[in-house]
Amino acid sequence: MTPVFDGTAIGWAIASVVAVPVLMVILTEVIGILRRRRSPAVKPLLLLRNWVVPFGGLVGLLVFATRSDQDLVWPRVVATIFGFLVILLSLSVLNYALFATADRGSWRQRVPQIFIEIVRLLLVVVGVAFLFQWVWEADVEGVIAALGVTSIVIGLALQNAAGGIVSGLLVLFEQPFRQGDWITTGGTTGRVVEVNWRALHIDTGSGLQIIPNSGLADASFLNLSRPPGPFTAVATATFAPADPPHVLIATLREVAGDLPTLTPGGEIEVTNAGGGSWSVAIPLDSPVYADSTLSTFRSWLWYAARRRGLSLDKIPVDAAVREAALGHALESTARALHLDDALRDDALRECRVEQFGMGETIDRAGEMGSSVRRVLEGRVILTGPDGEPLPGTVERGDWLGTSALTRERSLTTATAATVVTVLTLPIAFVDRLSRLRPALARDLGADAELRRTQVRDMRVRPGVIGSRESSAPATDQ
Repeated sequence: MTPVFDGTAIGWAIASVVAVPVLMVILTEVIGILRRRRSPAVKPLLLLRNWVVPFGGLVGLLVFATRSDQDLVWPRVVATIFGFLVILLSLSVLNYALFATADRGSWRQRVPQIFIEIVRLLLVVVGVAFLFQWVWEADVEGVIAALGVTSIVIGLALQNAAGGIVSGLLVLFEQPFRQGDWITTGGTTGRVVEVNWRALHIDTGSGLQIIPNSGLADASFLNLSRPPGPFTAVATATFAPADPPHVLIATLREVAGDLPTLTPGGEIEVTNAGGGSWSVAIPLDSPVYADSTLSTFRSWLWYAARRRGLSLDKIPVDAAVREAALGHALESTARALHLDDALRDDALRECRVEQFGMGETIDRAGEMGSSVRRVLEGRVILTGPDGEPLPGTVERGDWLGTSALTRERSLTTATAATVVTVLTLPIAFVDRLSRLRPALARDLGADAELRRTQVRDMRVRPGVIGSRESSAPATDQ
């Protein structure tokens, strides 16, 4: 008996009619499994099942099973389509093997898509040329030579533009930055919003700057987003050599730790550079916050240095000015504090006048204070433990930190809404003063009860908080 698959017509007919459906069923099952796994191999398999296998069976029927005359047009047309589909399938498999399965950060993953498309186009052109030569017996050597000469002429005519395109492609291939990165080049700092084969688009905050890739390839630039992670802004400060280092470190960390743009959980590094110079590394989520953050840090540091008697920029705090400010503050609050001459002398020795910059934290919820403050100038915003603001503001004549009198942790966070000047009274002095002046003790107790009531009402009825008039007696102004 003659074997079925010996090249006869009946063998090819059976192969086309039976093998094609069986192969398509098998491919359908495999595709279903890979789809559930979300595998990138689904795309070439779909091309194989939906197009290559059916046209392969059709080629088997027309060319081999029916033994058609090779000069007929339809067999050649079908063979051409089948060959073109095979070329596409080969490119799809190559793309899957090289790029779809590339590891993150590898050179295959960094190859720009435009490179892949150009190489794919060239392979398709070469494949189609050989296909026409094989199926139609066409002379493609002359066409290829003509295209080569034409490309040389066009390249010479457009060498400047082509140079820019090539530079852009090289920049895309190397990928020294990505969309969303912050870079500095030519004195310009901005965020990359688009990278294409011709130019780089940078959002500078005041407009969109377009930088040609040809110029970028020949220039140096700084990528502020590499290595990945929070951006670090560095602030420098100079103090007098006599200032205690441990006090300086604590002050610098405290001021930097209160900055609103600080990366949550970021570690602040303070370094002694010698000669009274200190550097502070502040982690930020983005370089866009660097300028505003450093400006706020320097402003807050000035107030903090004055409060702690530090010589910022090696300029000591004028003791006479501080004493004069304290004397004026005690004169303006003598009635509210019920001071006589003896108590006034004690206050001059123990109390002090302090200033806080706009946005600084004066008291923190959950911390136990060591002093009570009376606002002399400015406005203060109070927020509860959950960050919800209490009604109104604390202004001139109001008290801050009265919960410290009962040795309780503060229920509110006090933040300076403007530049705030306060008279700071140590707890020991306030205790002694309260025993001598019961009216002052009532005022301070009423203020502490007011804060407790406001926070309690906030927790019980969010958004409905008792007012000062309805919750507790007003403090003595």
